[in-house]
Amino acid sequence: MRVAVIRSSWNFRTIQFLAVGLLICAPQAFAAKHPVPLDPKTDSATCIQCHEDKSKGKAVHSAIAMGCTSCHEVRVNKDTTYVKLITATPYKLCLTCHSDKDAAQIQGHVHQPAVRDCLTCHDPHTSENKNQLLKATSGGEKENLCLGCHQTGLKVPDKGSRHAALDMGCETCHTMHKVGEIGKREFDFHLAKATPALCLDCHDAKDVNLQKAHQNQPFGSADCVTCHDPHQSRSPKLMQAFLHNPFENKMCDTCHQPAKDGKVVLTQADAKSLCVTCHEDKAKQIESAKVQHPGAAGDCTDCHSPHASKSPGLPKTDPVSICLDCHTDIAELAKKSVHHQPAFGQGCATCHEPHGGDRPKLLRAQGNALCLECHGPDSRPQELQAEHLLTIFGGKVKLPEDYYKKNKVAILPLRYGLGHPVDYHPVSDVIDPANITMVKTPMSCLSCHQPHTSAKPGLLVKDQENNLAFCDTCHKNRVTMGAQ
Repeated sequence: MRVAVIRSSWNFRTIQFLAVGLLICAPQAFAAKHPVPLDPKTDSATCIQCHEDKSKGKAVHSAIAMGCTSCHEVRVNKDTTYVKLITATPYKLCLTCHSDKDAAQIQGHVHQPAVRDCLTCHDPHTSENKNQLLKATSGGEKENLCLGCHQTGLKVPDKGSRHAALDMGCETCHTMHKVGEIGKREFDFHLAKATPALCLDCHDAKDVNLQKAHQNQPFGSADCVTCHDPHQSRSPKLMQAFLHNPFENKMCDTCHQPAKDGKVVLTQADAKSLCVTCHEDKAKQIESAKVQHPGAAGDCTDCHSPHASKSPGLPKTDPVSICLDCHTDIAELAKKSVHHQPAFGQGCATCHEPHGGDRPKLLRAQGNALCLECHGPDSRPQELQAEHLLTIFGGKVKLPEDYYKKNKVAILPLRYGLGHPVDYHPVSDVIDPANITMVKTPMSCLSCHQPHTSAKPGLLVKDQENNLAFCDTCHKNRVTMGAQ
């Protein structure tokens, strides 16, 4: 206990020291020292005498006409003059005029730089590019603003392909501040318009060469990005990363007859009858599962693309939206600010069996075993080097090869069911030492965490804050951390 007290005292003193340091540094952090003294009531005309460059250029911020003091203020401390923003941060200042860009008030996927720092992309005064962009949205890696963060089109494999539209500039297809309904590609990827209308602005569906390339099958109303990656691919013709075997090997007549009256004609009476000629194992799984998935009993193409997809398993849209179209209760949870990555990023099938299973809620494993497949100390994803993938759950789930690193997946230092969130804290049922056949305190990952979303960091139950008040719900005595 004494050690704990000393440690707590040290932490408190450290915090005091840091706080004082921040206060001392505050003028430098939030204000710039002006080289010459100024009157606190200095007007814009005086500013322009030295800063004329801030008011000239191809694209001048409209706020310049409102005057420098619409954004800046002069502060005099003894003999020193500081010039600072009228708000604590540049982002907050921008929102005083551009409130429609406030990420906290927008329902949809916001371009990440726009969440907190407008100056990542925009010059606040003037620029040679429209909308005061720091760089153009076209050109090579050094000239293109977007390519400062996105490596799209820069590292195309030798036998791969690259969309020529990239040379026309990113704004050919994208509008960075466009947001709307979650799950719609037009808004999730900030597209100028939805596909395939966007594609047909450049590609004529009546072009003879295009029709021949599509085996004279009707494709004019199909969504091009179902089969094609709009940026780059490791395969020719911008094909998506995952291809259905007959499609990849140009065995179109396996599934299709010649089109009739501009309509697709299958070799079987319906899509499901066609699919089970090869995927009989899935048909048996659907029929014999202890826990049935009603969605799997329908047409296979309700969920799967018969040709290609950007994700393993060939989901028709994406691995999340394909489920949320039916599971609207889970879709409603997406409105919360903190998402569990597998649930709203990687895909529902990471944790759930989409065709039917033996466990409640179609879970791939029971209890903590589900969570510890990724977060446990014994987590050992298997590599599929040829496919650039990792697999978990005995090969049933495929993940990108950089999944763990990119998403910073936390590996818990557990031993004997103890060790999270602090040393010796249990994560599974606590056995009664007086009777080892009895559970003294039921415990699982779900005792503290929500599996899908939360309004607060940590995904804690009931959207609670990650602090000692949360611990108090079980540990009533902070001195002994006992339950009473």
